[in-house]
Formats: sequence, structure tokens, C-alpha cells
Amino acid sequence: MTLDQLEQTWGLAYGRCRGCARPTLYFNLFAFRPEGAGVELARDRVSAVFTLWAPGAWRTAEGVEIGENVAGVTATYGPLKRTQCRGYYALTLPSRRAVNAIYVVGDEVWGFGLLARDAPVCR
Repeated sequence: MTLDQLEQTWGLAYGRCRGCARPTLYFNLFAFRPEGAGVELARDRVSAVFTLWAPGAWRTAEGVEIGENVAGVTATYGPLKRTQCRGYYALTLPSRRAVNAIYVVGDEVWGFGLLARDAPVCR
């Protein structure tokens, strides 16, 4: 998806990250509150979509929810590759064209990401 297509779908109410290595946009559920979704661009196309903080009621198609114990992730998906990030870790499910990430803080699901195969897992 291009930036124009993203703006047509999600609108123009977003902030831009000033210190990110790649252009990154933040779509917050409520103004000035850090819950919502982030979108990273590479080569003028969306390369990653990820949750910001832990927006309640978000879940995977298989039913893994924000706030769920990480044991539920393993019970649903089996063992997954773990990538250590700063202050949290990511469990990843690669597919042919993308990588799904489940972000975990402590023992709790904190967020989700859908990433291009060459996009960094840690956010």
C-alpha cells in the first residue's frame, strides 16, 4: 500500500515519528494517547503495521488477545522463534510474504505486528 492509499483508508489524522530510522506514522485511537497503530514505510510503501502500547480488545484471528498470558500464544501457535528487543521480546510467525509478530512484556501479550520479511522485528 502506498502512502496515498493509506491516507485514503485511515485518514490524515496521524503523527510522524521524528527519530525513527524509516518514515513512521502513528494513528492513535484518541489524540495525545499512545494507543493505536504505527505504520512504517520503506520505498514509499507500507512495510510494517504494528500496535502502539496495548490497545484493549485487539486479538489475532485465532483468538490470542492483548493482555493474555504468553502460554496462550504457545498453546495456540506452538513454539515460535523469539527475538529479544529492548524491554520486551517478539514471537514471530513467518509466512511466504510477511512476518506476524506477537510482542510480549514479562509474560503478557502487549501487541501485534505485520511486517515485510525484510522489516526489523523490534519496534
